Amino acid sequence: MRIKFIGVALSTMVFALCYSAEAQQPKKVPRIGYLSSTDPARESARFEAIRLALRERGHIEGQNIASEYRYAEGKRDRYSEFAAELVRLKVDIIVTAGGDPMIQAAMNATETIPIIMVGGGADPVEAGYVKSLARPGGNVTGLTNLGRELSGKRLELLKEAVPKVARVAVLYNPAAPSAIELKEVQRPARALGLTIQPWEVRAADDFEKVFTAHIKQRPDGVYVIGGALMRNNEKRTVGLAIKNRLPSVYGNREAVDAGGLMSYGANIADIYRRVAFFVDRILKGAMPADLPVERPTKFELVINLKTAKQIGLTIPQSVLYRADKVIK
Repeated sequence: MRIKFIGVALSTMVFALCYSAEAQQPKKVPRIGYLSSTDPARESARFEAIRLALRERGHIEGQNIASEYRYAEGKRDRYSEFAAELVRLKVDIIVTAGGDPMIQAAMNATETIPIIMVGGGADPVEAGYVKSLARPGGNVTGLTNLGRELSGKRLELLKEAVPKVARVAVLYNPAAPSAIELKEVQRPARALGLTIQPWEVRAADDFEKVFTAHIKQRPDGVYVIGGALMRNNEKRTVGLAIKNRLPSVYGNREAVDAGGLMSYGANIADIYRRVAFFVDRILKGAMPADLPVERPTKFELVINLKTAKQIGLTIPQSVLYRADKVIK
């Protein structure tokens, strides 16, 4: 009887010790890797939108979720390096904020870690990132911002804001995937009676040279096609447009905050908040292959009246009434 009692007591003690040891084992904290093509200053507000949205879903950075941030600061040769680094760190999810080259770098680095793209410039199906929007089929899902599909609307708004516009210089980097938007611009331009003047910019040092060389073509406005080179040189494009008294139109609102005349595109803050949905679902066991790629549902027109005044332009009230934000 005594032996039996001792046996039961020992078993109970061993179980208690095992349970205690197991209870003391720290839970694995999921890590999210963020890849950005730009710099911390530009991305801070966007990433903060993700953090706040994740907090609303119960994922609090520094408590039950951790983050690894990598900023390429416009250096494309660092995309692959940073993607590989995040894979070595064994992050649970990679969020790519930087368009097509960044998405491709992440895809080249891993075929298993879930990748959430944020506003890739190209059609994700045409680019081969996913099999279809409804059923991505691989380790990539996320949001696409319809950048080039909105080119016609941007030209239309530029024409309404500046009725006298007849010739539009299109600033673009022919080496960037976004260069395909040039074709998307030419089609609606004909319908609007506009003449397109393609201006190639391949490096940061080209902007001043290109404006100096082509300004004799006497354009009435500038349409800037997005991409890493353009994003990282917004102050240059804005400054050169103002210096030459040219109305400028962009696809992203940050350019207008920096002094561009106007922008029309997807509401970026809304897109970044939506990233939290994908992170939450994947952390709870969903597979990227089964999470449909989403298109934006909110769009915004932003106009900078300070810039309009600088270049001697009066924006019609009919256009101002439609603006989501007017910078005065």
